[in-house]
Amino acid sequence: MREFGYRRAYDVSGAVALLDGDPDARFLGGGTNLVDLMKTGVERPALLVDVRELPLDGIESTEDGGMRIGATVTNSDLAAHPEIRRRYPALAQAVLAGASGQLRNMATVGGNLLQRTRCGYFADVTSDCNKRSPGSGCPAIAGEHHNHAVLGASDHCVATHPSDMGVALTAFDAVVSYETADGPGELPLADFYLPVGETPHLETALPPGALITGVTLPPAPVAAVSRYRKVRERASYAFAIGSVAAALDVRDGRVREVRLALGAVASRPWRARAAERVLTGAPADAENFAAAADAELAAARPLPHNGYKVTLMRNLVVAVLSELAEEAAR
Repeated sequence: MREFGYRRAYDVSGAVALLDGDPDARFLGGGTNLVDLMKTGVERPALLVDVRELPLDGIESTEDGGMRIGATVTNSDLAAHPEIRRRYPALAQAVLAGASGQLRNMATVGGNLLQRTRCGYFADVTSDCNKRSPGSGCPAIAGEHHNHAVLGASDHCVATHPSDMGVALTAFDAVVSYETADGPGELPLADFYLPVGETPHLETALPPGALITGVTLPPAPVAAVSRYRKVRERASYAFAIGSVAAALDVRDGRVREVRLALGAVASRPWRARAAERVLTGAPADAENFAAAADAELAAARPLPHNGYKVTLMRNLVVAVLSELAEEAAR
């Protein structure tokens, strides 16, 4: 591990100033991903700016009926918050589906959004990887890729984003707030993650040196009937091979509103807009749920050993939406 400096920040402007102009500095939240990457040599910061003491650990209702979540709120506190559980249950479920209790006690909301892919080639500094070393190639395409992307990938990278929380936040149109030396800014989560294209090493649209300060959930009555379902290769904590965050409002047997996002299928949490368009106004039944899934997955481009994900995600979408439709009919 490279020798590094350590500074603790106590206010947002001070934290931003410590990082400003230093490309080798990193903000440190819970450290559950960054520290691991430092140990393997993937990340080699010269300076860590600890932001855990910043006054960004609150969860509160907004005037319009949404929720604001501070960037240093731990995953455990987010999942346990009674208003999150009542108004956005899929978000609480997604957080609880990720990692272990010990990790959730340390991991922060801001850090969760910025975590890096768990692709084995990315984590191995002896391997080529366009995300870690631009222009070196993507060995996963011809190599081990059973849990890699089937949507939105490119010839330069087929890695997936590992966040569970991010999938639910994507379904609910979350907005990320940040602070830079030039002042505050906001990014809809839909625009937060950059397309892979030819530059997989550029992962987010955050300005250089930006500190995430919070996430805002707009009011979404449909979110009260929502669910997160994760499929993984073992029952104990593991990253998803496929996941769905869904919310459904049914009136007189027809879909009045639907939110749908997919996880572990792309380089970012994947909002299923095509599926939502198919379902809005349609009868809330398994046939239409399957048609919606097919419409979204028509763009899938699986590799030789991860085509199972297309079938998995189709079945998962149908199952979760069918459960929500039954719940709405009670």
